[in-house]
Amino acid sequence: QVQLVESGGGLVQAGGSLRLSCAASQRTFSTSAMGWFRQAPGKEREFVAVISRGGTRTNYADSVKGRFTISRDNAKNTVYLQMNSLKPEDSAVYYCAAKNTVFTNTYYDSVGDVDNWGQGTQVTVSS
Repeated sequence: QVQLVESGGGLVQAGGSLRLSCAASQRTFSTSAMGWFRQAPGKEREFVAVISRGGTRTNYADSVKGRFTISRDNAKNTVYLQMNSLKPEDSAVYYCAAKNTVFTNTYYDSVGDVDNWGQGTQVTVSS
């Protein structure tokens, strides 16, 4: 069974930083482009960031460009989301996502493309 386990969420003041982590099984991690999505109450789940299987390409939602950075550590089978300059509108449950792919330099940005989801971690930014 595929497992994606997120950690690092919490409560932070506006302007602060958090780093989310997502640990995956070695098999899942090595064959997947990894990403982060988020869902605020009453809203649809939306794309945040993605990194290709090979780690050479990244893509971000316009709302987080310049503030968030996605990275992956293949030795630890972990993907990270460094979130800086947080805003109250960044408050949401953040979900780790994996898409199995044979290509090392492609990525995705649609909920429908995701093969596996983590359980989510809450991020709350106070004003």
